[in-house]
Amino acid sequence: MKILLIEDEPTLSQNIRQALAAEQILVDYVFDGALAERFFKNHYECIIMDINLPGKNGLELCRSFRTGNKHTPVLLLTAFDELEDKVKGFEAGADDYLTKPFFMKELLLRIQSLYKRAQQAKISAIDKDMLSFEDIRIDLHQKKVFRQEQEIMLTPREYQILYRLMEQPGELVSKATLMEEIWGQSVGMNTNTIEVYINFLRNKLDKPFGKSSIKTKIGYGYFIR
Repeated sequence: MKILLIEDEPTLSQNIRQALAAEQILVDYVFDGALAERFFKNHYECIIMDINLPGKNGLELCRSFRTGNKHTPVLLLTAFDELEDKVKGFEAGADDYLTKPFFMKELLLRIQSLYKRAQQAKISAIDKDMLSFEDIRIDLHQKKVFRQEQEIMLTPREYQILYRLMEQPGELVSKATLMEEIWGQSVGMNTNTIEVYINFLRNKLDKPFGKSSIKTKIGYGYFIR
């Protein structure tokens, strides 16, 4: 983990750096708010900044940082503990707020908490672009399908049918539903067309892997399990 520390009190900054180093955390240190902006182009897992800084105060600095980075956690340090001061900090874009004086153990715990939260947010963002069921994965952004990490080449209709089945694994989807949602009500077609596409899907997605994921419930429809 690498952290940017922006703090103008020499003793406090040294104590923080020593505590972080003891946890194998790398630290870039700067004591001036105006100079700190030069470091914003670098990648950090967390930024710790004091509010009362020379050059540019922490609230301005935090707002400036947030214009280009919405995700890296920011922890504000301050001697002010009034609710109004905390509100200003959060409104500026801070994720957490620690009032001086504080124990280094608490600082470390807050950093770890912010880091875990940021990592979980990244995972959630990835999950929004993926739809998975067992060893089948759909990349929703690129509209690609993988099984056992091998890409399966599907036509647009095959992709749409698979996507519909994978939205709710185990849910029975009727032929009429597939016709309406994928082909549209205005298109006249025989329900055998659905059967043909399901067969295409099985030949591409199931048979090469010795699987039988796409199930039929005769007279009702299809589901994936």
